Amino acid sequence: MTDPDRATLERPTRRDIVKSSGALALGGLLAGCSGESSQESSVAETSDMTTDAGASTTETDPATSDGSYSVTMEPVGTVEFEAVPETIAPFTADYIDMLVALGHGDAVQSIWYRGRYKTLHYEELDGVSIDLDGLTQLWNDGVSKEPFYEMDADLHLIDPNALIDWLGAWDQSDLTEIRENVAPFLGNLIFRRTDDWHDYRYYSLYEAFEKVAEMVQEQARFEAIRSIHDEMVETVQARLPAPADRPNAALVFAGEEPEEFTPYRINGNGANKEHFQTLGISDAFADTGVKGYSGSESLDYEALLEIDPDSLLLRYHREGKTREEFENSVLAYMKDHEVGSQLRAVQNDRVFRGGPIYTGPLHNLFMIERYAKAYFPDEFTETHLFDREHLAEIITEGPAE
Repeated sequence: MTDPDRATLERPTRRDIVKSSGALALGGLLAGCSGESSQESSVAETSDMTTDAGASTTETDPATSDGSYSVTMEPVGTVEFEAVPETIAPFTADYIDMLVALGHGDAVQSIWYRGRYKTLHYEELDGVSIDLDGLTQLWNDGVSKEPFYEMDADLHLIDPNALIDWLGAWDQSDLTEIRENVAPFLGNLIFRRTDDWHDYRYYSLYEAFEKVAEMVQEQARFEAIRSIHDEMVETVQARLPAPADRPNAALVFAGEEPEEFTPYRINGNGANKEHFQTLGISDAFADTGVKGYSGSESLDYEALLEIDPDSLLLRYHREGKTREEFENSVLAYMKDHEVGSQLRAVQNDRVFRGGPIYTGPLHNLFMIERYAKAYFPDEFTETHLFDREHLAEIITEGPAE
């Protein structure tokens, strides 16, 4: 591994692009996490700056006359920017999708696991793409600190508690080392809301997206994309059937030839459920005792048949499949399965791809459209529910003046 002492000598002070603002930015890494009081104390002792812990963690200071600005986001706190970061190291694909949407895909340096970044939707947006193979994969049977030194990013767009409490990969000293020798952390795990350790504020997809827009100073692009989203949501929801006429769904993880299904909870919130909730799709696991992914056990076909949901949404961790590829592989297998073929959803062709686990704003637009047309085909007969060309122009050229 790169020697952190040598790295510090080569760069005696942190570059001026981004810098954490006081103890909150470092001590807040574990703020609100149960059982971490000793680590919080050790963090406070390493900081020679102070900050107002009672300050708002939801507002962002406007840019000053010299172009500097700050962004505040839990759990870290406030990070000060002297200029827009040129290189950014995200962890989950939802945040990468945000940067792509804001025209900063070239700044992206990393991803935690390539197979969980679904990019098929970019093929429908002229000029929008990302070099997935060029990203540093941070997960390799653990998360090493060495890639962080090698990337030398200006900002780590990562909820630091995820590295400690979700993956169990690092401890507080590792976070302190990378923050002090490479760059600050800033981010919040938003894709699910089932983790006991995440006992600080959650952000909705668009709340987090707005924070990222502030980090890269692309508020106008953000507002333009939010306008597309809000207009589509309003139009779609006005045309939905009555709640009693909407099907329920069992959202599960399953392989290409599924034999076991790990349940997710549509009603459990999190950014990767927002498109289902927009469409009023109810949770087939409600009142069944089945828990969400973080604390759930797998279900076999017999257990799934007892619930017999109106529809099935199957998630898959590898490269995304087109609808045709999905029907020819996963659905074909289930139709040939002795028990699986008895499921109402299989018999009625209401087995759908479950969409990405890490859902960014561009994913979200395509998912709302996909499921509106899949669940309510008689109502949503249009080829598209939003203008691809207009969206691509915002991403690649910026919003119209």
